[in-house]
Parts: sequence; C-alpha cells; structure tokens
Amino acid sequence: MDVKRSGIVLKPDRSRVLFRPFLPTNEQRVARIVARVMSISEEEVAQTLTQVLVEFRGRHARLEAFLLKRFEDAKGWLLTDKPLTLERKLLIGSYFTHEYSLESAALFNPSMVWHPDQEGVPEGARRFAMSLRATGEGHISSITFRSGIVAAGGEISLEPVSRFVSVAEGVPLALYEKHLFQRKLYELGIVNDFATRVLSLLEDSFTLEEFKNALGIVQRQDRARQVESTMVGSAMMALAEANYEIAYAPEQQLSERVIFPNSPTERNGIEDARFVQFVENDGRICYYATYTAYDGAVTLPQLLETRDFLRFKVSTLNGPEVQNKGMALFPRRVQGHYAMLSRQDNENIYVMYSDNLHFWYTKQILLKPTMTWEFVQVGNCGSPLETSAGWLVLSHGVGPMRKYSLGAFLLDIEDPTRVIARLVDPLLTPNEEEREGYVPNVVYSCGAVIHHGKLVIPYAMSDYASSFAVVELEGLLAAMQPC
Repeated sequence: MDVKRSGIVLKPDRSRVLFRPFLPTNEQRVARIVARVMSISEEEVAQTLTQVLVEFRGRHARLEAFLLKRFEDAKGWLLTDKPLTLERKLLIGSYFTHEYSLESAALFNPSMVWHPDQEGVPEGARRFAMSLRATGEGHISSITFRSGIVAAGGEISLEPVSRFVSVAEGVPLALYEKHLFQRKLYELGIVNDFATRVLSLLEDSFTLEEFKNALGIVQRQDRARQVESTMVGSAMMALAEANYEIAYAPEQQLSERVIFPNSPTERNGIEDARFVQFVENDGRICYYATYTAYDGAVTLPQLLETRDFLRFKVSTLNGPEVQNKGMALFPRRVQGHYAMLSRQDNENIYVMYSDNLHFWYTKQILLKPTMTWEFVQVGNCGSPLETSAGWLVLSHGVGPMRKYSLGAFLLDIEDPTRVIARLVDPLLTPNEEEREGYVPNVVYSCGAVIHHGKLVIPYAMSDYASSFAVVELEGLLAAMQPC
C-alpha cells in the first residue's frame, strides 16, 4: 500500500489578522479615553485618523464600517448629545478596536468536503472546501477555510487565499423552534414554573430579542424569588446564546470567512470541526459539522449546519451520550436513523443512533485499542466514507510516547455496528519533517474524501501545520485484515 504525500504544506500565517472589539474592563478608563478624543481639535482628529487608516486599511476589508460600529458601542460614554463629525466617530471607534492574528500559532486538524460550487472545474476534477482549526493569541481556536481542486489523477492544488479575513455577522432575526428549545431545557434539568411561564409568552417560533423580552417580563413578576429566577434565567439565556446563526456577504471569498467564538460556551475556542456532506432521503444536501466548544474549563460538543458556506446555524447537542470530543456524523441516514461515531470514554470508539439530530441517548461500543500503536486510545478522523465494500472510517491511534498515527477500518454498510476489517499497521505516521510542532509526534485528520478510486486525506502535522496524502482505495482495502 503506497501512501503519497503531496508536498503541500499549509503553515500558519501571522499576517492574516482580523479586527476585534477592544474594551477595557474598567468603565472609568473607557470614559477617560472617550473624553481625551473629544478634547482634541478637528485638525488633530483628521491627522490621527489618517495615520490609522494609512496603517491599517490595507490589512482589512470594510475597516471603516467596523470602526463606526465600535463607536456606536462606545458612544454611551459621551457626556453630551452634540453631533460629531464622521472623522471623530471613526477615531473614537479605533481606540476600541484591535487586531487579532487568528492563525499565528497553528493551522491544523483539517476536514474536507466537496464544495457546493463546482463551476469552472476541469473535467474529471472536483473542487473541495476545507476547514481548519486556526489557533492564535491566548490559544483561542476558530474555524477558517481554504478551497482547492483534486484532479482526476488525484493531484491537489489550492486556490488563491484572500489577504483579508472577516468574522460573520450575527443573523438578528434568526428563529428558535419553541418545541426544540423546550426539550433542550428539559434535558438540562431547568424546566420549572419560571421557565414554563417564560415559554408561555413565546410563539412556536421566536427570535432572541423576543426571548429576552419574555424573560425580562417574568423576572420582573418574580421579584419575590429573585435568586431562583436569576439562576434559571441565566441558564436559559446561556442555552439561547449557544444556539445562534451567522452569515457572510456573498462577495467574501471562502478563505476570507472565519467562524470565531460567538457564545459563552465557546469563549476559549472552537475546536476540530468534522464536516460532512449529508444527503437526506429526498436528495437534499446539507453540510453538517460537529465540533468542540471550549469555555476554558468545560468542553461541549456542538453542531454546525450550512447549505452554502455563507449562512451557518449553530446548535447545541443534547442527551446523556453527548460527551467528550470527536463526534462524527454518517453522511446519510442508516436504516432510517441518524448515525454518529463518538468516543465518550476517551479510549474506545462508539456508534450511536437517533431519530433527532440534536438528541442522543444511547451508544454501542464499536472498536477498542487492539494494536500496539493504539494501546492508549483510538478515535475517528472524520465521518465514515461510503464505498462498495462498506463504510470506510479513518481512525487515529495513540501509542508509545503518545505518538499519534492514522489507521482505518471498515464497517458493514447495512449494519455499521459490525466491524468487518481493519488495518493492522498504521496508514500514516509522522515522518521526521512532521514530528516537530506544538504537540510533537502527531498526525491527525478531521475528514477525508474519495475521488476516482483515490482516498485524499488532509492531515495535521504535530498540531502546527497541515498537508495532504493520497492512497489508492483498492490497495487500502486489500491491506485490511478481516475481523
């Protein structure tokens, strides 16, 4: 079995910066900063703003729009309602903005799916969309994207990367489904009289603003039980904020789009998205990604959903088996049910079924560490790939010296609880050029594709950079040992 490395290396690029809100925690400091800007002349405002724009405009798209937004966030500290010039507003906004280099530390753990736009692709080739985990200052992780072409012969080329990066805008009128929200509250154990009264004020579908209004009404009515209403209200608000929608402008290139932490559950990072092109029974296609939200103390599996990589819906996953990391959806329903791989115990691979994508109640063990190179733990490296021989699953195994290697196994196409074959030896291990990085001796993937009989694997090298490997599918299947 011959595994060919592409030679392409995607390294973190410190120049890819986005603008982020900057706000000192001390409100008196904020007021003093605003007062200082208000104290200077229009001439000095113009000179200082010109310097800011000359220095930063070439590094960002839509910089002035963001500075005006930051002014709107800070104008509450103005002492009067006196009209301000556009230049002074922009300058005030600049004092509450800073740059963040989202991939200054690492660009790793890639996941590939076929791009929804195949226009202009050469015959026999396919365009792919690839997500990567970008890590920057403070070890905060976000999701960034690249695109490229897999040629008929398996050759890989990357499409040009935008100089700019941009976070998405929140969708202000995104709708929550009341029955789903209520069920999630029930799973969290916070459905009581207070929560029921809040829900009674809401329609079958509601917006975040409508939820906040209903919550405020019941909290004002419940002043006698303020401690209880505050606790339950905070829990309800946390759930609402963890379920949200974001959108990009159509003119923003895929490589410009960044999914940056948005909710309290994600404040310390969005990690290891495993994307899958999911085909419903009626043929409709939706892209899902399971990922790990991290708030600095607790990891929480969550779900991304998109049809076009422009608008994304983020949802919590619920149920007693939503635990740990590394969940990966099958690309279609199996025997009428959603199916997902998981690893609740940080050691073995499980398979789960559910009739509702958001709720998971049962699991069944699928694969245990068996070979010496995986004695510490095994896990999946993305969603199963459907082949004529069965469901092909890329795995990772952790062996001596905490060395990570990629493996593979095969599941029965009709009954994925049955392992029918697996590799005895690793498919890919870190070579000398790949073993040095933020976490040494690691190769890792979050999802591959099959094209013209070739398995194309994007993989991370020691939690620092990423590359690609290609292997003949027929040779891989032949190398597996029947179980």
